[in-house]
Amino acid sequence: MEFFNSALGKNITFVHPAYFIISGFIGIPHVKYYYIFLCFLYIFSVLANTAVMAVICLDPNLRTPKYIIVFNLAFTDLFGNSALVPKVLDVFLFNHHQIPYNDCLTFLFFCYTCLSMQSLNLVALSYDRLIAIGYPLQYHVKITHRSMFCVIASFWLSIVTVVLIAAGLLTRLSFCQSVVIRSFFCDHGQLYRLACNNITPSFIMAKLLSTLILWFPLIFIVCTYLYISYALTKVTTVQGRLKALKTCTAHLSLVAIYFIPILVTFMFANNIHPNARIINLSLSSVFPPTLNPIIYVLQTQEIKESVRKLLKIRKKSGIKGKKVIVR
Repeated sequence: MEFFNSALGKNITFVHPAYFIISGFIGIPHVKYYYIFLCFLYIFSVLANTAVMAVICLDPNLRTPKYIIVFNLAFTDLFGNSALVPKVLDVFLFNHHQIPYNDCLTFLFFCYTCLSMQSLNLVALSYDRLIAIGYPLQYHVKITHRSMFCVIASFWLSIVTVVLIAAGLLTRLSFCQSVVIRSFFCDHGQLYRLACNNITPSFIMAKLLSTLILWFPLIFIVCTYLYISYALTKVTTVQGRLKALKTCTAHLSLVAIYFIPILVTFMFANNIHPNARIINLSLSSVFPPTLNPIIYVLQTQEIKESVRKLLKIRKKSGIKGKKVIVR
């Protein structure tokens, strides 16, 4: 972050601590079992998301624009959980509560980048459903491989830029009192509030991050489904409406799993106990990457058929191998 500081002011001196202390839960006995639970969730999410990405890569029928988004969602879930959970386990299971200053900013950057990208993946999937149901005749014109790659690339670029600026602004803060972060990771909101100089730029960036992570995606998705509901009123048969709605169930499940815990935390931020906040935020960070692949395997017909097809091919190859050995 040195280039950031030199660009904004060479003669300004900031007080940066050697390390921060991540406090985690306060006064809860046997809390290590909770972190062990997170560890099992992490292992399952790694296996499940890797399996989803493998199925999409191996089946040519799934190499469609929609599954570019699904692949990116699985990759983001895998990357995000791998950035968060191992470090959390290291901090709380092995009592390494002190985290160096630069490591903390790096930790923050990867966690917020992946958390933001998860919500924008849901925006991309809602746009796909909007075109598929609202403009079915134009679907293959508007939703192409190139357009989806451009959308995903622009999301990554914008998120990385915004989070990098947020981390850079933190280097403009002086920490001359407490260095205890009352969270389970290097939380941006908890960090800038520890500063003893002007926090206005970081406060504005925090509002921008919340808009980018929560409000813009949520408003876009709600408006999308309002239009989808309007479009479905034009479908003449009940069977046709149900068939169209069925294609949205997986996406709506992902939206509920991701946004409800975060909304609860934002709405009751001032009244919620710090321990309850940590539980809510940690579960909302780890649960969606764990449940997303399950939901897509159980509720998406194309992936279920693809898994069956791949398993049949594997069984046939195994039987052929046995026959060759017998001969």
